[in-house]
Amino acid sequence: MVSNRNQAFGVYVHWPFCLSKCPYCDFNSHVRHAAIDEDRFARAFAREIETTAARAPNREVSSIFLGGGTPSLMRPQTVAAILEAIGKYWRVASDVEVTLEANPTSVEATRFAGYRAAGVNRVSLGVQALDDASLKMLGRLHSVREALDAVAIARRSFERYSFDLIYARPDQTAEAWTSELKLAIAEAAEHLSLYQLTIEEGTPFFGLHAAGKLKTPDESLARSLYDVTQEVCGQYGLNAYEISNHARGGAECRHNLVYWRAHEYAGIGPGAHGRLDIEGVRHAISTEKRPEAWLMRVEANGHGVVVDDLLNSEERADEFLLMGLRLAEGIDPSRYLALSGRPLDPRRIALLREEGAIVVDADGRLRVTQAGFPVLDAVVADLAA
Repeated sequence: MVSNRNQAFGVYVHWPFCLSKCPYCDFNSHVRHAAIDEDRFARAFAREIETTAARAPNREVSSIFLGGGTPSLMRPQTVAAILEAIGKYWRVASDVEVTLEANPTSVEATRFAGYRAAGVNRVSLGVQALDDASLKMLGRLHSVREALDAVAIARRSFERYSFDLIYARPDQTAEAWTSELKLAIAEAAEHLSLYQLTIEEGTPFFGLHAAGKLKTPDESLARSLYDVTQEVCGQYGLNAYEISNHARGGAECRHNLVYWRAHEYAGIGPGAHGRLDIEGVRHAISTEKRPEAWLMRVEANGHGVVVDDLLNSEERADEFLLMGLRLAEGIDPSRYLALSGRPLDPRRIALLREEGAIVVDADGRLRVTQAGFPVLDAVVADLAA
């Protein structure tokens, strides 16, 4: 956990390429059958890092996250070049957390040793299911055996590792999910990211679902699967510190806490998002999504930025509320007041407390309850109104 919440600064780096596109995924990921010119991309990443650091200088990087796409398709020397550029243009904390996302299909011990040597000290594996039929349905290219082998390699290579699972899958029962979750916890050690399957517009699953060919659990079953998730993880000491993320005390993903605590982070690479404070104003920044178009923009201009919006005080406060209430630790209402210039409505707080959706701690922190988390969007909308 970051000791000083006021100084966290993260760098997110997006590697946009995958071996195949999963049918549920709406992330900015692309399949390329020709070889990727990694040297050229590495130079572009370094250039965008340099330009971004010039706009937001004198920061100390507390966390770096290499996401995607599938960053574990990168050569270790590409990762090393990116991390070297970050260290060249910003100060890097001595205890920096450096996470790399990996797919079990792209894991090998020598490659992981290379990432470790490059400076990666935490890995996050996209396991998604510990059931072969579900993996096939989700369009994953690995088996359960390959996934568990990858977890074993991660365990040997890194002190810190995590993996993702998707639940509320078609035909999933509470009993089957309980067994799967117990197996996951036995393998995961300190951190699990557990997401309910959502049907996103523009994905193949969206079309199948609309045509009635893909049936997801109804609301009551989805809720019971969520409750099972909380109960089982709680029994084994992996409490939810965020609505979808579970960890042992001290093993939280520090980079994700940067987002949820509404701190600053730089977004580097195709389709990356950032939040930077420049001359006292919060900028919401995003880059060109298409990898080759991003590359040409960076080579021409030094960056791939296509959106650079200034957030007003109300937008900043709403974002703080939206992100912070996802955390078990909740928010400090005085920070909302400082950002927005107005306090949260005490009548709305009182009503939500009566309904059991939120609690207010002795120190004044406002937190969403277990009963409130499944209706978090409504709670946030009510408070922000």
